[in-house]
Amino acid sequence: MFGRSTKKKSGESAALLVIGLGNPGEKYAGTRHNVGAEVVAELARRQSAALKPSKEQALVAEIRINQQRVALAFPQTFMNESGQAVQKLVRRHGIEEPQKIVVIHDELDLPVGSLKVKSGGGLAGHNGLKSITAHLHTQDYLRVRIGIGRPPGRQSAADHVLRRPGKAEGQELATVILEAADAVELILDQGVEAAMGQINTRS
Repeated sequence: MFGRSTKKKSGESAALLVIGLGNPGEKYAGTRHNVGAEVVAELARRQSAALKPSKEQALVAEIRINQQRVALAFPQTFMNESGQAVQKLVRRHGIEEPQKIVVIHDELDLPVGSLKVKSGGGLAGHNGLKSITAHLHTQDYLRVRIGIGRPPGRQSAADHVLRRPGKAEGQELATVILEAADAVELILDQGVEAAMGQINTRS
């Protein structure tokens, strides 16, 4: 869809579209699957902005970081249909290349509390990423991956991601949510290569 009809009709296009993945509603608030949405909420808080409902099926806030316009969004579709909202948001905010999209999401294949920045690549079975890729016809967007670890014992991955963490794990996730917000600011300030160099090399 890029290079065709993504120009914003009027006004300034966003320098970055930041998508925090999760499921809508109180039932899912605080679950592992919603850590991406919590990062977007943190970025909005830092700029004293409020996420508000939009016709693009998302809660949206427009902020400025280093004098650059940034659109923050938490899709209000369910995770498996995130691409519907993201496609509309790309058009609404005049995003003309996938490298101007940052998707923040939970990652089963990373240890709890770890953080990685990634440009394009595989989807690791994440249904939110699958939906976004299907709607954008590309997987070259940026990702900020938040480790939630694999479930213990015989617990299914689907059950694991939809549960709230215990106290110790919750504290780890609260810390990495702040670090993920820092990572988005770093991407905007110094670029994705610098962000990957600083964040992905941490022990």
